[in-house]
Amino acid sequence: MKFRVGLGYDVHRFADGRDLWLGGIRLEHERGLLGHSDADVLIHAICDAMLGAANLRDIGYHFPDTAADYENIDSKILLKKTVELLAQKGFSIENIDATVCAEQPKLKAHIPLMISTLAAVMGISEDDISIKATTSEHLGFVGRQEGIAAQAVVLISK
Repeated sequence: MKFRVGLGYDVHRFADGRDLWLGGIRLEHERGLLGHSDADVLIHAICDAMLGAANLRDIGYHFPDTAADYENIDSKILLKKTVELLAQKGFSIENIDATVCAEQPKLKAHIPLMISTLAAVMGISEDDISIKATTSEHLGFVGRQEGIAAQAVVLISK
């Protein structure tokens, strides 16, 4: 069996008039994230980690922000397509460890639903997904509540 590791990172700025999507679920918040898709920063980081681990480039290569097909798309669709790309190369997801960095909204209460939602989309066990939330202690763009960042590490096998 061959194992590979991938690292993903994504950032989106807040914008008025947008829904906030994180981990495949809609959160109540006065602003959402700006992006060509629904701007789910956590799913985007996970997709990039999986694509990197499988040597399949990155999310922008497969789902460019210049393509009308992906405008306002639900990132869960991109996640499902990414899992399918990995499967085509014979890879399976072993586990995912992700961190979301945001001052607001507070995410702790939402993490179990994020995990169950992502597990269902990817067809893996909830036990294979870890999501953590942190702040940047009011430092930088996250600390100024200008946006949200996410990182993910994925282990895949063939």
